[in-house]
Amino acid sequence: MAFVGPKDDQPVELSIIVISYNTKVLTLEALASLFRFPPPVNFEVIVLDNKSPDASAEAIAKAFPQVELIAHPTNVGFAKANNIAAERARGRRLLLLNPDTVTLENSHAGHWAFAEREPERGIWGGRTLFPDLTLNPTSCWRRMTLWSLLCSALGLTHMFPNSRLFSSEAYGDWKRDKVADVDVVTGCFLMIDTALWRRLGGFDEAFFMYAEEADLCLRAKALGARPGISPEAEIVHMGGVSEVTGVDKIVRTVRGRVTLMRKHWSPPAVALGKALMLLWSGLRLVGSRFISGRRDEPGASGAKWREVWSRRGEWLAGYDAPPKART
Repeated sequence: MAFVGPKDDQPVELSIIVISYNTKVLTLEALASLFRFPPPVNFEVIVLDNKSPDASAEAIAKAFPQVELIAHPTNVGFAKANNIAAERARGRRLLLLNPDTVTLENSHAGHWAFAEREPERGIWGGRTLFPDLTLNPTSCWRRMTLWSLLCSALGLTHMFPNSRLFSSEAYGDWKRDKVADVDVVTGCFLMIDTALWRRLGGFDEAFFMYAEEADLCLRAKALGARPGISPEAEIVHMGGVSEVTGVDKIVRTVRGRVTLMRKHWSPPAVALGKALMLLWSGLRLVGSRFISGRRDEPGASGAKWREVWSRRGEWLAGYDAPPKART
């Protein structure tokens, strides 16, 4: 298959940014599917590799010479990497695309059509699917609140995943089957006007990974943007494949959420939010001990939550404060 780059005799309409880290095979598949079903406009692809130990940069350069590749000398995280790549973008819109995505026939055509039809939104997302093409509901979220943290801590979100009351951040049972406003478009498949991105200063680099798109969308909404998603833009998204362990993902996710609280909540709300985070982690630790106590061996769940609890000083500090020593 012949892969072509942007047409030099036409203005670039869309700059697609992919940040890779240790996902060589998936990144190559993501790029191949992107060029198999490209956007309907002149586009460029900028890939920044965060010093992957699996020789991703070399493989990408060999397989896709038309891609602008930035082989960064260090792992700077997701937020800063996107900012670095976006500095080189020439398109009037940016598309942030995860390396663990697979483009379908109408993924980018539908996404672009949505943006053209409703340009006042400023930020556009789509519908993400699992590899078996069933709904992956993580393409968008409602903003985090003290209520959503309480429901998560008490296990109500897990027990009632389809409830819009107890699973409010996930929009309950909504199937992402219609165009709608959302609070947060997930960064795996997020299109934004370049002018808006630059007005916002891109991602806040205090976020190493996770919650940076929530912060971006909340700041954009404060400027009058209306983030939304459309089911005509569908893409496969695996999710979380670059994480080394489940514990690392949990710690980074909570660090991002704590940083988000500090940016957008009052000090009393932040204090309550942190307390709910401790309750959430503590109840899972106690629950895992109770379950393991009824078995012949402790099992992986107990070990996982013991480590998460031992790292509470790290995740309670958020991203822009040094982590406390583990206990």
